[in-house]
Amino acid sequence: MKKRKLIYSLIVGLVILILLGITGGSYYLVSYAFKPDPTVKSGPKGKVDKKLLADQNWLKKQNYQNWYEESATDNLKLRAIYLPAENKTNKTIIVAHGYKGEAMHMARYIRLFHNLGYNVLAPDDRASGQSQGKYITFGWPDRLDYVKWIKQVIAKKGSDSQIGLFGVSMGGATVMMISGERLPKQVKAIVEDCGYSSIESELSEQLKQQFNLPKEPMITAARIMGTIRVGYDFGKGSSTKQLEKNKLPIFFIHG
Repeated sequence: MKKRKLIYSLIVGLVILILLGITGGSYYLVSYAFKPDPTVKSGPKGKVDKKLLADQNWLKKQNYQNWYEESATDNLKLRAIYLPAENKTNKTIIVAHGYKGEAMHMARYIRLFHNLGYNVLAPDDRASGQSQGKYITFGWPDRLDYVKWIKQVIAKKGSDSQIGLFGVSMGGATVMMISGERLPKQVKAIVEDCGYSSIESELSEQLKQQFNLPKEPMITAARIMGTIRVGYDFGKGSSTKQLEKNKLPIFFIHG
């Protein structure tokens, strides 16, 4: 009888240790992936990208405007850079930045589209740049914020607006996620550069590359932890499923 109790106690103890390990691991993974990097706001460390720095210096000298919007959920104050074209136009490009980035990091693309004669709107996503928020949300809640930005462009620049969406990396995934929403008719086309197919697949890949760990059980535990801490189930964030509902022309850049 004593032997059975000992075995039972050992099994229960082992199960508790495993559960604690998974819980702790999922907590760390959510913090690692979803918390913004404070060093981004103070500037990148290490090797300086001289071209990016030059484009950012150019942008800082431009007569851009700060626009503001309330997030679609969670009542966050969001900010965007709006740079009007030199010659008046009804054509606007909305650019979506990458992971742990911000609008200013899209300076080269803002400059590119500005030189091509477009108005450019570059939002800071949640928890990025000058926008409020505790957690990066990988494009899924953000897609609804961008719909509000689109409507603000139309409200300010007219119902004859023609709008294009452009995103890089996480921003590429964001514009794909936007594509599945019911968008105003003024949105005409989308360009995405190196976006991921889903948040879950992206985190699973990073789990393998960074920590040499299999997808399960950590991803399932992280989905639960993310729902509790971040406020949404990242397993629902799928670019490919949103693309199934897309009716707009979209240009994919991957290499």
